Amino acid sequence: MYLLYLDDAGSAPNPNEAYFVLGGIAVYETQTDWFAREMDRRASDVNSSNPQSIEFHASEIYSGRDAPWDAMSKEDRRGVIKSVLRVVNESYETARTFACAVHKTSYPGRDPVEMAFEDICSRFDRFLSRVRNEGHRERGIIIFDESTHETAIQQMARDFRALGTRWGSIRNLAETPLFVDSRASRLVQVADHIAYAVFRRYNASDTQYFDIFAQRFDAMNGVIHGLAHKQLVDPNCLCPACLSRRLGQPRENDDQQSLNIPDGPAGT
Repeated sequence: MYLLYLDDAGSAPNPNEAYFVLGGIAVYETQTDWFAREMDRRASDVNSSNPQSIEFHASEIYSGRDAPWDAMSKEDRRGVIKSVLRVVNESYETARTFACAVHKTSYPGRDPVEMAFEDICSRFDRFLSRVRNEGHRERGIIIFDESTHETAIQQMARDFRALGTRWGSIRNLAETPLFVDSRASRLVQVADHIAYAVFRRYNASDTQYFDIFAQRFDAMNGVIHGLAHKQLVDPNCLCPACLSRRLGQPRENDDQQSLNIPDGPAGT
């Protein structure tokens, strides 16, 4: 079973933000404990006496308005966000990141939450189809922070399973999305950081966080499938998602996109 942990970044109705993002990470079910231990280790660096009290929420860390982040310098807070994202980059080779960034004014009258969720459902389903084609009969579940558009997403998921998306039927999801308290799930906190990093990359042209794990988006034959940039303003966009689709050229690390499930993270 593959578990796709998702969270959002940006506000769909906020006119001061150009983008809305859904993003997160898909991991094999037996790999979740490694992520939890790595995140707990980083929490101990923040509060060694009570690491379980630390919840990693990227926008709160970035702003530094609340404890314990208000006691840190700006540089140290940025370092915490980057440390969480390095967990993604240092993790299992089969862990895949997914994200959809929607440029809101490109699609007036459309719901960016629905657009992003439909897109990621389709991309995750196709990823699972590739896993099955390689002999691993795996299905998937999507897991959200319980504060993330729960009612709307549950209904959309039911509709997608019954009627399909504009790209075809959804065949490999085992259940409608589950919603959990982010305080109890380190992987939801990781998903929060991925979504925030993608949001910063597109909304603020700030790539310092995105670049840490950019090579972990699901990809095949040189095309990045795990990242979607939905916009109608720049047909020559040079972001990784748009550029890889235009060029379609093999990348040096394509051989790292094997779907064989490893015993441990890369380098262990």
